[in-house]
Amino acid sequence: MTLALLRTPPLAATPDPASNAGGESGDAILVRARQRAVEEGLLYAGGVTPTEAWALHRDGVGQIVDVRTGEERKFVGHVPGVAHVAWATGTSMTRNPRFVREVEAKFAKDDVLLLLCRSGKRSAAAGEALAKAGFTQVFNVLEGFEGDHNDRQQRGELGGWRRHGLPWIQD
Repeated sequence: MTLALLRTPPLAATPDPASNAGGESGDAILVRARQRAVEEGLLYAGGVTPTEAWALHRDGVGQIVDVRTGEERKFVGHVPGVAHVAWATGTSMTRNPRFVREVEAKFAKDDVLLLLCRSGKRSAAAGEALAKAGFTQVFNVLEGFEGDHNDRQQRGELGGWRRHGLPWIQD
C-alpha cells in the first residue's frame, strides 16, 4: 500500500508567533513549555503547540509519541515515522494498563517526549502518568491531532496538527 503525504492549508497568511516560523531554538521552545507547566500547575514538564512539537521532532530535540488508539491512527491519520504507544485501546477507550511499561521499553526517562492524542486531553493524562513514573521531560502537544470541536461538534477546524498544515499520512 502506498501512503501519500496529505497537507491542509496553513491557518493564516501571517505567521503565528508560536509557530516557530522564525527557526526558534529547541531550548527556547522547551523553556516556554516549562513556563506553561508552572503557570498551569502541571505535573509533567509542559505543553507545546503542534508547530513547536514538529520543530522539536524535526530538529532531533524531541520524539513524538502518538498515544491515540490504533484505530484512530489508521482511519483518521497519523504523523509518519513517530512512535505509537496507545494510552487507551479500542472503541471503548479501555485504559492500557501497560502504557508506562511500554514507554519505558522504548525511551529513557530523560528523553524529551512529545505526547500527541486527538485533542490534547488524553495526552495530558498520559503525561501525568509518565511524570509519576519518573519521566522528567514529557510534554503535551496542545490541540492534539484534530483540535477541539467546533459549534457543530466537528473536529478539524479549531486547531490541531492537521489544521496547522504539518506532515501527516492516512492509510
